[in-house]
Amino acid sequence: MTPDAAARHRKVSKFLSLVLRHQPGRIGLALDDRGWADIDALMARAGEHGMALTREEILNVVATSDKQRFALDASGQRLRANQGHSVDIDLGLEPREPPAVLFHGTADTSIPAIRAEGLRPGRRQYVHLSPDAATATAVGRRHGRPAVLRVAAGRMRAAGYEFYLSDNGVWLTDAVPAEFIELPEP
Repeated sequence: MTPDAAARHRKVSKFLSLVLRHQPGRIGLALDDRGWADIDALMARAGEHGMALTREEILNVVATSDKQRFALDASGQRLRANQGHSVDIDLGLEPREPPAVLFHGTADTSIPAIRAEGLRPGRRQYVHLSPDAATATAVGRRHGRPAVLRVAAGRMRAAGYEFYLSDNGVWLTDAVPAEFIELPEP
């Protein structure tokens, strides 16, 4: 991929994340209650707001996203983000039994707040948890010097907390109280 093509690919991916996860109204796009958007409507609204998209570009981003951020419906006519929404949608996920331990990657500067309050979703609908420490490290690195937290997901589930598994393998839960988190020493 040429540098120009790679830059365009990143721009399209970031744009899709913005309008499918956070601000569909920014371009007048309507998501259904499960977060699906009609691809033709997405292309039309995006074009009206200065971001011309082709179906080929959209399908390429969906197919090549290393984090599998997006999904197509069975008809191939609708698109949605797999998780990470700050707009209120129902992904239609059923509660699942999590592994005994999950991981959360964050910046080390967030540790004092997490120690006091646990993990909260912030602007998103859910707290995101990774199935392995390597993925959590990569997530944490996006926010600064990474810190990887171990979450006692099995104990949480036994205590009545629900977990969901998104289509791209990210575990979701409403919040993680501090007593279920193994934090690095201060």
